[in-house]
Amino acid sequence: MNEPQARATFRSMDQAKAEDWALIGDHFFAYGRGLADRVLDHMKLLDGDYGGFPVDRLQHSLQTATRAHRGGESEEYVVAALIHDIGDTLGSYNHPDVAAAILKPFVDDRLHWMVEHHGIFQGYYFFHYLGLDRDMREQYRGHPHFEDTARFCELYDQTAFDGSYDSAPLEFFEPMVRRQFAAPKRSIYVTESE
Repeated sequence: MNEPQARATFRSMDQAKAEDWALIGDHFFAYGRGLADRVLDHMKLLDGDYGGFPVDRLQHSLQTATRAHRGGESEEYVVAALIHDIGDTLGSYNHPDVAAAILKPFVDDRLHWMVEHHGIFQGYYFFHYLGLDRDMREQYRGHPHFEDTARFCELYDQTAFDGSYDSAPLEFFEPMVRRQFAAPKRSIYVTESE
């Protein structure tokens, strides 16, 4: 039988004491250390989910990350490429926002922006078939990360639907994911001393 975990005793936050927040902080950071496991588990939910595409969403993600890795991109970039579509299961209408929110504490501004906007940039390759403006990305022309995002889609994302491509398995990326999610670079919940 599991021992009950210690919990704060307040009924509203304005009644909380320093010891309550110390306890909550301990739980928060312990839970945070398991983030990489949860990200990897969520990636597995994409397995077998084709959505009409030639490859399932997991294979697309693995292929995108493998292409980025073989293209000489940084580990941070490769992890961003791996999870760029992780939001497909929960954010069907805004999957780039979901992935970008997960990545934001762990990547630089360029990669965060790239993932957050890749859906619009990817649309260059298919929006016109859906009656949408394939040049929707042009609203961001001149932004410092425009070219990086266009390049990500051109080289790695839009090409990652090849059923015969030799993608690395998820296990190959696991150490990278663990390193990337080990310590946030920016978060309102973490100070530089932590």
